[in-house]
Amino acid sequence: QVQLVESGGGLVQPGGSLRLSCAASRSIFSMAWYRQAPGKERELVARINTFGTTDYTDSVKGRFTVSRDNYKNTVYLEMNSLKPEDTATYYCNARSSATGTMYWGRGTQVTVSS
Repeated sequence: QVQLVESGGGLVQPGGSLRLSCAASRSIFSMAWYRQAPGKERELVARINTFGTTDYTDSVKGRFTVSRDNYKNTVYLEMNSLKPEDTATYYCNARSSATGTMYWGRGTQVTVSS
C-alpha cells in the first residue's frame, strides 16, 4: 500500500501561480498529477519517474513543471500562468512498476478565478 497526501491547492487569479505537493508513504517508481473538472473525465496532467523522465498533457506544456524529491518521496507540480480552465480537483497518483497497481490521493482543489 502507498498513502499519498496532497497539499497546496487554493484560489488564485488568472495568470497566477500555485505549487502542489504530494508526499508518498514510500518510494514508488512513477508519480503523477491528474485533474478532474466538474462534468469532465479525469485527465493526466503530468508524470515523472524516479529517473526524472517527465511527460505533460499538451494544454499545460510550458506552464506547469513536475518534479520530485526521491529522498522525501515527494512529487511537486509548479503551476504558472494559470487559466480559468485549469480549475479542477488535482489528484496525486502513484503507480507500482512491479504490479501496475495505482494509488490515489484524496485530491486538492485548484480554482482560478478573478
